[in-house]
Amino acid sequence: MIPPPARSAFLDLDYDRLSLEETLHHIAARDPAAHFGYLVTPNVDHIVRLENAPPAIRKAYEQAELCVCDSRVVSRLAKLAGASLTVVPGSDLVREIMARVIQPGDRICLIGGSAETAGKLSTLHPEITVLQHSPPMGLLHDRAARALAIDFVAEARARFILLAVGSPQQEVLAYEMFDDGRITGFGLCIGAAVEFITGEQSRAPRLVQKAGFEWAWRLASQPRRLWRRYLVDGPVIFAMVWRWQRARKDGLG
Repeated sequence: MIPPPARSAFLDLDYDRLSLEETLHHIAARDPAAHFGYLVTPNVDHIVRLENAPPAIRKAYEQAELCVCDSRVVSRLAKLAGASLTVVPGSDLVREIMARVIQPGDRICLIGGSAETAGKLSTLHPEITVLQHSPPMGLLHDRAARALAIDFVAEARARFILLAVGSPQQEVLAYEMFDDGRITGFGLCIGAAVEFITGEQSRAPRLVQKAGFEWAWRLASQPRRLWRRYLVDGPVIFAMVWRWQRARKDGLG
């Protein structure tokens, strides 16, 4: 049994205090035949949505084996509020898993994405088997479609399950896989991370990422799709941090 890492609380979520290397070590050391566990990577969008989310969605985050902060913005806000979070970008994590953790003969199950994405992933890694299942839209409210996805993963017997159907449906699906009892391996709720690996989407330059402005790069790249997320919904997090910090001070007082 791998010992659980230390955790830090911020905005009603408990984050594992792990570096990218430590997260990789935890995942690589995990027995592929062990009961299914999964990783979530909350960012600003996830956290804002969670504030008023139904209990089932919050439970999906709370039951994750690993919860790592995906956002430098969140990490910096946490520091200002007196909490300490390490940053493990989901896209970096998946890239390193594919480059350094997977072994020849491993099976990878991709839930979501296009046939083109799965094909490119297979071309990049011919030493592994990539199995893909593409659920329909509206997965969060389609229990039958989620059940089909769970059956597919149970039969796939993959070492890693890449859940690329967007948040919060990927986290809910991961929790239901955990609760199902038939599934082994490790799941990663990673959104569009595979598309960065295959070259279908481009990440911001490294300097932009380190400066914490990758969100602005993405907004400039896809303004019609992302303007509301980053300019309307996202800023709500500042009020959330203020309330959280005030509640902490009141509790300590």
